[in-house]
Amino acid sequence: MRHIHVVPGLRLRFAGRDETFNEGVEIGVLAAQLASGITEFTMMLAAGTLDQARMLATNMGYRLHVTSIDEGTVEVMFLTGSRRPKLQLVCNNLLARS
Repeated sequence: MRHIHVVPGLRLRFAGRDETFNEGVEIGVLAAQLASGITEFTMMLAAGTLDQARMLATNMGYRLHVTSIDEGTVEVMFLTGSRRPKLQLVCNNLLARS
């Protein structure tokens, strides 16, 4: 029986339910998180739900990044909004020579 992560520190188990039920609950929890407008969050999902999670996130304006994969589960970070590129100061030697 697999634990379903609802929020950090809260996991649920559904005794007597099959894997498709668990995956449906995970997608439901994900949909609720995405609808809440949180700008960034991480969830543990069954690997089998990753394609559905990606489609749902994309249609709700989120990007997702898989942070780890472990025996049938994946940890996924969901992000919304634009991210500014990290700028780096570069010394231009051409200006120094003039």
